[in-house]
Amino acid sequence: MILRLERYTAHMSKRLLQGQELEQRARELGVDIQGSPRTGSSSGARPRAEDNELQQRVMEAERANRESRLWLLALISALASVISALAAWAAILRK
Repeated sequence: MILRLERYTAHMSKRLLQGQELEQRARELGVDIQGSPRTGSSSGARPRAEDNELQQRVMEAERANRESRLWLLALISALASVISALAAWAAILRK
């Protein structure tokens, strides 16, 4: 978890990724790197998305990853509050 946090912090403190670095980060996050399909293409092949589009997709994927971890922190915090309240209640009842 600490390694992921360090990696995330390193990505956030750097400039926006471009080119191969951006493509590699997108693949790590499982982001689709393909752009919109070409109209009239007989093969149906799609070109690689532009850097600005990929940057948006990568930032959204990183944001989603962060948010998915925050629910766990909220749950732990709520449990700590319940335990604290029970301890205070138990202390009052013992007097």
